[in-house]
Amino acid sequence: MTTLDHSVEADPRPRSLLEKISERRENMRASEQCVGDWVLANPVDTSMMNLAGLADAAGVSEPTVVRFCTAIGLSGFRAFKIELVRSLALGDPGAVAAVARDDGIEAVVSKTVDRTISTLDRVRRRISTEALEEAADMLTQAREIVFIGAGTSGIVALDAQQKFPVLGVPCSAPLDFHEQYMAASMSVEETVVVTISNSARTRTVVDVAKAAKSAGGRVIAIVGDDGPLAQIADVTLHTSAFEDTEMYTPTVSRIAGLVVIDILTSLVALRRPSSHAKRVTAMKQALSEIARHV
Repeated sequence: MTTLDHSVEADPRPRSLLEKISERRENMRASEQCVGDWVLANPVDTSMMNLAGLADAAGVSEPTVVRFCTAIGLSGFRAFKIELVRSLALGDPGAVAAVARDDGIEAVVSKTVDRTISTLDRVRRRISTEALEEAADMLTQAREIVFIGAGTSGIVALDAQQKFPVLGVPCSAPLDFHEQYMAASMSVEETVVVTISNSARTRTVVDVAKAAKSAGGRVIAIVGDDGPLAQIADVTLHTSAFEDTEMYTPTVSRIAGLVVIDILTSLVALRRPSSHAKRVTAMKQALSEIARHV
């Protein structure tokens, strides 16, 4: 079956300007790396500089700045400034500094919240509504839903499993690989396996997706990048979450995955008959009453 990829842009995970700089840094000359390092550390200040100002701040010559712009795929300094301002205006997560060891509590709060807000805004702007609609239709028609993730994505899968009353069908979220594989291997046409992997390359998750497809089930992939998992899935939801490996920086891809699950849950709930909504409401009210007396 051909993968139905409804990304808004041609690249399933479009790179922002700051991401491009980070990714291409190692292939730059040492002097160009100096420019890149300055821009990454001071994106807002850079956006207000002219060519001479950036060259002086980075400690390089003006021709080096121009070569740096070319190295990241732009025609020159003017194009670089336009792209940088656009990235900042759209809330590029790469513009949010990572938490540093010597940060005070205010800096930690600000950086953590800013990165999370930027990530969610990125998801809102880039996720495909067509793919969301198709995934919601698939979940609405399912007789069984299995959520699959490893590591941080496993936490997202567990959160999704807790929403089974709203989804209206039996749901599971096994964390052990053997249990995941067994569940996928027992898939039938009415089974939907929702796989979650920011890299789209987690080996165990990919193997489970293959097993589900081979057994006749349908697969939804929630990913932050392009990879084997996206190619296997019937529907792929690209979150385009900006992730890094800084020791003190929270894993924002987890937040993106949780929000996509919430969106899907709401879309499925809206497709259920009003009688189902009444049952869910009654269940929640009963739980509230029990909680008051615990």
